[in-house]
Amino acid sequence: MSVRDELLQRFLDAASRGDEEALSLMLSQSRELLVQRGEQGWSALMLTARNGHYDAARVLLSNGCDTSVTNRSGQTARDVALFWGHRHIARLLTSSPGHHLRQLLPSTDTEEPDIHFNREILDRMSDRRSDGEWLASRRASPETVFLLFHALSPLVRSGAEREEQIKLCKLRSAAVQELLTSSRTLEVFLGVDKQQQQQDDDDDGMVAWFALSTEDDPTQLLKDKDPSSFFLQEAMPGLLRLSDDDAGVVAQARSVLAWHSRYRFCPTCGGDTKVEEAGYKRTCLRAGCRSLQGVHNTCYPRVDPVVIMLVLHPDGKQCMLGRKKIFPPGMFSCLAGFVEPGETLEAAVRREVQEESGVQVGPVQYLSSQAWPMPSCLMIGCHCVAVTTDIKVDQNEIEEARWFTRQQVMDALVKDKRAVFIMPPRQAIAHYLLKHWIGCNANL
Repeated sequence: MSVRDELLQRFLDAASRGDEEALSLMLSQSRELLVQRGEQGWSALMLTARNGHYDAARVLLSNGCDTSVTNRSGQTARDVALFWGHRHIARLLTSSPGHHLRQLLPSTDTEEPDIHFNREILDRMSDRRSDGEWLASRRASPETVFLLFHALSPLVRSGAEREEQIKLCKLRSAAVQELLTSSRTLEVFLGVDKQQQQQDDDDDGMVAWFALSTEDDPTQLLKDKDPSSFFLQEAMPGLLRLSDDDAGVVAQARSVLAWHSRYRFCPTCGGDTKVEEAGYKRTCLRAGCRSLQGVHNTCYPRVDPVVIMLVLHPDGKQCMLGRKKIFPPGMFSCLAGFVEPGETLEAAVRREVQEESGVQVGPVQYLSSQAWPMPSCLMIGCHCVAVTTDIKVDQNEIEEARWFTRQQVMDALVKDKRAVFIMPPRQAIAHYLLKHWIGCNANL
């Protein structure tokens, strides 16, 4: 008997006896034992099921044992457990569909990743949004910061340290007085500076931030205009050039302003509305409108949930990426799509992947999220494992989808000359999902 055959026999004997310690030790030396069979095609899991060893079966399942394999009689381990009356084992195997696939999902981080648009330097102070007197005092303070927007584009200036980076223009009250008194200016209270808040518990020491937007060209009304400033015309990739601190503020401001631009009239009756709660509510002015009775989401800024997922191959060594026609040449990214009403995140992941690529997905794991002000989305990042591998793309959604090996992803990440595709930008959550899968530090 060869050494390999002897090891397999010892492994199967341990499974028959229910010796979980021996099973764990041998699996730490060779995981190939999970897929090897003994006489009549019986696996270790089938032997634990035959003899009713619950804890040993759990050890095998936790190591990724496939519950769907059959012996020469066409029986799965669950079938064996039911035949011999071990219903507790059958229930265990029933409650673990695709358990072997779940082992392919990377472990989640204990800390939230620092992703572009997600950093919060402001305390939103939502309890102050209805305090008109306090807001007026903040508006008049010489320390208050005003961010100016025109057609949803923020006023920025080129960064002095890095040419490719741009910075928000942080204006003071003296520079925006005419805008503040204009009826065509929309104002949104963003919050107070967290760092300043920690240094001074007194309300008078808080530095408040506001976003201002107007339909007119506001540059004509600005005093002491910075000659190097300009309105960021292209949302993407322009907003990706902001620092993480500035991007987090813009994600909040641009999303709320975009909502105002689309919901000037009441969605319920079509009547005029007025802005309340420092820019976080629009109230219908028509008496008797149903939106005035109870809480309605039409009155508050909306957020559109979008699932974005990295699809892993059942072999655990490949991932599927797709590309849209609008992508730069050579770039591939994760698949994504909007969550539909009455749909769970897991169901949305499975539906979108199948619609766009024809691939069916089993286990789904949430990883992290990202605010995405285009105009007001929440990107919900997931890993998922495919149960089929044949790709048939929907040309309406994406033009191509392919399986890439882990090495190919690493080559693309480090921009190696052997790279066969271009990674999505580092500011996108798709970039983080790929780095997390290959085991890289998310902040590289």
